[in-house]
Amino acid sequence: MIAVRLFAAAAEACGAEELAIDAVAVGSVGSLRRDLSERGADAPRVIAQCALLRAGERLEDDAVLEAGDLVDVLPPFAGG
Repeated sequence: MIAVRLFAAAAEACGAEELAIDAVAVGSVGSLRRDLSERGADAPRVIAQCALLRAGERLEDDAVLEAGDLVDVLPPFAGG
């Protein structure tokens, strides 16, 4: 399983702050992004703008996810 933590607008768009997703079914960050985009009406727009991070490092869509990973989904933040 992959633990996914969603923050701010990402959590609102997907209807959850935390999800557990089968690592084998997901495979890559791009696949995870597609899965998350199917979880709400605003999810495609919001998730497309989000950064996905593992251990504080931004992941590209072709990065492979493995069981036990913790992925943070962060929408763009404004302010100072």
